Amino acid sequence: MESRMQPLELGASGLEDFPALLRHHGLLSPAWQTGPAEPPKDFKPTESTTILAFKFADGVLVAGDRRATSGNTVVYDRADKVLEIDRQSIMAIAGVPATAWEMARVLEHSFQFFRRTQLQEMSVDGKVRALSKLLRDNFGFALQGIGVVVPIFATFDAKASPAARLYFYDAMGAQFEATDFAATGSGSPAVRGILYYENTWGKKPLQKLDTDDAVVVALRALDTASEADTATGGIDRHAKIFPIMKMVSASGIRTLPEEKIAELFRKRVA
Repeated sequence: MESRMQPLELGASGLEDFPALLRHHGLLSPAWQTGPAEPPKDFKPTESTTILAFKFADGVLVAGDRRATSGNTVVYDRADKVLEIDRQSIMAIAGVPATAWEMARVLEHSFQFFRRTQLQEMSVDGKVRALSKLLRDNFGFALQGIGVVVPIFATFDAKASPAARLYFYDAMGAQFEATDFAATGSGSPAVRGILYYENTWGKKPLQKLDTDDAVVVALRALDTASEADTATGGIDRHAKIFPIMKMVSASGIRTLPEEKIAELFRKRVA
C-alpha cells in the first residue's frame, strides 16, 4: 500500500524553525485555534510549584520542590520540575506540568533540529526566543486557565560574557534576563526574599558561593517557602523527599545526588 505521509522537508525555505515545520505538516497548531471552549467549572488542573535559580561561582544552580497540586489536593510529591533540554541548557517549570513537559520536548527537538540542519549550536538568544514563542503559542490555553506555564531557563555559553545566563518568563512569553537570581511559582515571594537577603547581607554574594553553600541557600529558600505556601513541598522530613537540583557550568549539566542534598540539609539546615 502506498503511504500518504509526505516526507519532512528539512531545511526547506522558511522551515528552519522546528515548531514551524510541525505546523507546516499539520502536526502542531497554535492553542487559540482550538476554539473558545471553557473547562468545566469544577475542573482544577494539576499545577507544580515552586522553582528557583541563581548564579553561583561555577555557573547556575536550578532547583525545584517536588509537589504537584490540584486545587487544595496534593496530587504527587515526586514531580520533576527541572528538565535538561540540551548539554548546556536547563528549563525549570512552574504551572501545568502537562503543557510544560510538552514544551520541553518541543524545545529539545528544536535545538537538535537546528544543530543537525545548520551544523552548529543554536545561539543563546535563539534558544531564549524559541521558548518565548512556545509560550506565546500557548497563550490561548493560558487565557482559558488550563495551561499556564511560567518557566525559568538557564544556560551556559563559555564563549560569551557573562558565560552563565539566566532568564525568567511571564505567561505571554515575555523574557527577562536575571542578573543574580530568579524564582517563579506560588512560593516565589518567600524564595525571592531569602535570595535577596543572602545576596545582599549574607556572608558572600550568591555569585561567589561554592557548590555546598549554594545548595544550602536553595534548601533554606524552599524550606521557608513551604512554611508559607501549602502548594510548595519544600523538604519532607518524614518521607525523606528533597528538592531536585541541577547545575549548569562549563563542564555541562550536573544533577546533584539526593544523598548529597540530604547530608547538607542535616548538617547545615535542619
